[in-house]
Amino acid sequence: MRPVARPVSGHFSVDVMTAWLDAVAHRLGTENADLRNARGQVLAEDIRAARSIPPLDRAALDGFAVRADASLGAGAYNPLELLAVAVAAGDDLPEGMDAVVPVDRTEANSPGRIVVVEPVAPGDNVELQGATAPAGAALVPAGMRLAARHLGMLAQAGLTRLPVIRRPRVRLRLVKPAQPDGWTDSNGPMILAAIERDGGVVDEPIAVGRSQVAIRDALVNVDSDLVLVAGGTGPGIDDHSAAALAEGGELAIHGVALRPGETTGFGRTGDGVPVVLLPGTPAACLWSYELFAGRAIRRLGGRDPGLPYRSREMTVARKIVSAIGMTEICPVRCGAGDAVAPLPSFAETGLMAAVAADGFVIVPEASEGYPQGARVTVYLYEGS
Repeated sequence: MRPVARPVSGHFSVDVMTAWLDAVAHRLGTENADLRNARGQVLAEDIRAARSIPPLDRAALDGFAVRADASLGAGAYNPLELLAVAVAAGDDLPEGMDAVVPVDRTEANSPGRIVVVEPVAPGDNVELQGATAPAGAALVPAGMRLAARHLGMLAQAGLTRLPVIRRPRVRLRLVKPAQPDGWTDSNGPMILAAIERDGGVVDEPIAVGRSQVAIRDALVNVDSDLVLVAGGTGPGIDDHSAAALAEGGELAIHGVALRPGETTGFGRTGDGVPVVLLPGTPAACLWSYELFAGRAIRRLGGRDPGLPYRSREMTVARKIVSAIGMTEICPVRCGAGDAVAPLPSFAETGLMAAVAADGFVIVPEASEGYPQGARVTVYLYEGS
């Protein structure tokens, strides 16, 4: 059921915007993906071992498979000659053999025989049947975002295709500036990289003219799960994205109490596909994406919808100032120990505020900031 919404203009809280978005961005259906291409997707079902892993006892290293009881009594003064079969790590043990003598602890005496000077016990240097997982054991639970280690485990289980949440298909359209001569598009590469990070699939971004008709036409015949329109969201006479969405579909919300990102908008195409209007200014475009569009993509693909950054509690080394009534993204740099200090804002330095920072602090709209010595949650860029 669609959430109740009406075309509005003003600054809605980030919480209101997030709630609207969460109500329309539902987890997508399941598909069977080739194991080799499933990295980063979310597993749709619990996977259990159909058989023991390994299915038989096998050599844990290169050496010679022997019967352990035949080595009893072996010593430096009593070398014993044993029947043996050369094996490589991972080979099944020959029938009747229950231990492996490492290559460097023996020498071949004649074909099919070795000499040992110390005994071995049953199971020495052997990976026993079911040691990794017995038949029926849980291997990877539903909801897990698949990484290399999971794929290795599932390959050992003999799986070649996996039930996963479908990757969200995203349409990205970039509104050209009023004077496009010499225009260098920075939003396209930035948002494309973020979509791919969040598990979405997007064609090459397409630029559209800065007119209501051109933007409206970009919102028809949509075969994607989400549409992003970057640019033309402001109050200027050449800003037509909100009007185009209202004409071609539904403009549900326009304007958010977020700095940077005040002119973000939400709605749907005429066919009901969710649309996020991203501001054209690069810093505002980035944070509108991170808090809203990226969240929608992560939800659609079954991922954790929260920000994809590691967070850490740190101590403010110098006061962080913010205006009441606006949620503000404040760039920060880490100092000694757990200290963190604010940097010039996005309004002052644009995207350089993100490039020069180690992370950011989100100051809620009801706060004027944080005094020196306050403990704050810092989202760190490292590894993102």
